Order: sequence, then structure tokens, then C-alpha cells
Amino acid sequence: MSKTKAQSRSKNGRKTAGKRLGVKRYAGQAVRRGEVIIRQVGQTKRSGPGTYLSRNFSIHAAIDGQVGFQQRRCRLFTGRTVRRTEVFVKPIEDQKTKVKTPANA
Repeated sequence: MSKTKAQSRSKNGRKTAGKRLGVKRYAGQAVRRGEVIIRQVGQTKRSGPGTYLSRNFSIHAAIDGQVGFQQRRCRLFTGRTVRRTEVFVKPIEDQKTKVKTPANA
């Protein structure tokens, strides 16, 4: 008896499609509410102000604004602290809502 199936059929079937993970909007880019900023497996990057984490760990923009990244120290369950990247969205001021003052008029 052979250990493997004939014509190596059991060794095939590993060609799966890519998961399209990674950063979708980079620092300084404008985003609208609900847009995906990062797709990730697990929580490698943390969501900060103006963002939220979905069930599959994707980070979305909670508000319209500009994307930014910063390093943060996070405490693990063991008490050890590690650096993690935090993603945030900074709101953009509308040109219509700016009030003219004598200084910038």
C-alpha cells in the first residue's frame, strides 16, 4: 500500500486567494465616516480617537477627517508594556464654518 493517494491529489488545493490585508489610507489622507483605514488579522494596530474597531479587527473612521498614526505604550495582561501603533482621525475644519476675524481678514 502506498502512503499517499495516487497522482498526489491530496497535496493539491493550496491556492487560496489573498486576504487583501494592510493599510488602506495612509497618514495625512482624508477619510469619510465608515471608510476602512486598516484591515488586519488580530489587533496589531489599535484604534484611537475618531476610529472604531469592527468585529474582524478592521479599523474604520468614525468621523470625517484626516488619518494619523502615533506610537503608544500599551500594558499587556502580564503587566509588561509594549509599543503599539494607534490610528486616529483628526476632524477637518470646513471652509464655510470658518469665522473671519480682523487678523486674518
